[in-house]
Amino acid sequence: MNLEESATLAMAAKAREFKAQGIDVISLSLGEPDFKTPKHIQEGAKRAIDEGKYFAYPPVPGYQDLREAIAKKLQDENNIDYKAENIVVSNGAKQSIANVMFALLNPGDEVVVFSPYWVSYSALIELAEGKPVFIKGGIENDFKATAQQLKEAITDKTKAVIYSSPCNPTGSVFTRKELEDIAEVIKQHDNIIVIADEIYEHINYTEDKVSMASLPGMLDRTVTVNGFAKGFAMTGWRVGYIGAPLWLAKGCNKVQGQITSANCSIAQRAALTALTSDLGPTREMTKAYDERRQLVYELLKEIPGIKTNMPKGAFYFFPDVSAYFGKSAGELKINNASDLCMYILEKAHVSLVTGEAFGDPDCVRLSYAASEQELREALKRIKEALSELS
Repeated sequence: MNLEESATLAMAAKAREFKAQGIDVISLSLGEPDFKTPKHIQEGAKRAIDEGKYFAYPPVPGYQDLREAIAKKLQDENNIDYKAENIVVSNGAKQSIANVMFALLNPGDEVVVFSPYWVSYSALIELAEGKPVFIKGGIENDFKATAQQLKEAITDKTKAVIYSSPCNPTGSVFTRKELEDIAEVIKQHDNIIVIADEIYEHINYTEDKVSMASLPGMLDRTVTVNGFAKGFAMTGWRVGYIGAPLWLAKGCNKVQGQITSANCSIAQRAALTALTSDLGPTREMTKAYDERRQLVYELLKEIPGIKTNMPKGAFYFFPDVSAYFGKSAGELKINNASDLCMYILEKAHVSLVTGEAFGDPDCVRLSYAASEQELREALKRIKEALSELS
């Protein structure tokens, strides 16, 4: 099959090329917290190394105590009645989703994808020989597809539905009522699994902190995807997990056992420390993200032609930049969001990601996981570069 490179990683690589040439590039392309992993989590990993007990292969689905801690977290914080046997720890949430797709899909099975969507959803579905079916939420509805759209998209080939909330790339958060409406549609079909990507759960600026699996009748119909990368600034540690119906958790265990086996032993001990410690550092990071969100929103509103909503979670803006399509700078013509991202990288030395990769070709994704100084400078450069298009 013709599998495309991840657009976020591709733009990050291009930005690194510029930096290697001595160019001052401000990277707003990756979903990478700019905070360090909290010290107490680092110390948890160091203790694990010093204890000298964690150098053998761990169990494929993760250490028992970590799985028990994850299950307790999901019970206490998310009101989801998972047990350790329902948990599979993987090498990041991306592998968690891949495991689900390979364990669940047969060739030709359809997966309804709420769009805009995280770039890897469609690729992972296709790798598992499934077919993504997109339902799109527009900016006028805060980029959220609706239960009615889902109802109309379901066919006798539909095997799963996948969405993220808070959403990458839009920062949108589904309300309880919206999730309840989606659940009611799903409950009309016996064989459809919901894959709820909640990796950004801690970076949520609303009161709507609802897990699909906690809703009546949805526990055995839902896979909850989560991890430590975003809320604990642990991207490089590569620890993700699912909570799933037992039959599907066992299937994911088998898939993972043939591909990577278990997640890194020391990373798992760090993750256990994160789960069993105070969430104070996470709350401080979220507070800082919220302040940056307010700043970037005001700066984006100052740029003519940019249309944006106010995201409710995660650390992204997803502005509509289509007003600049068809404009030119000398011999360079901007035909689409990809052209605009490359123009901004080359002219303003700021890296963004085209919305085409996320299912909306009118938009670009901007990560505000950067310092206030960098954000002010980046938005200033973008505004100046766009002013030169005519």
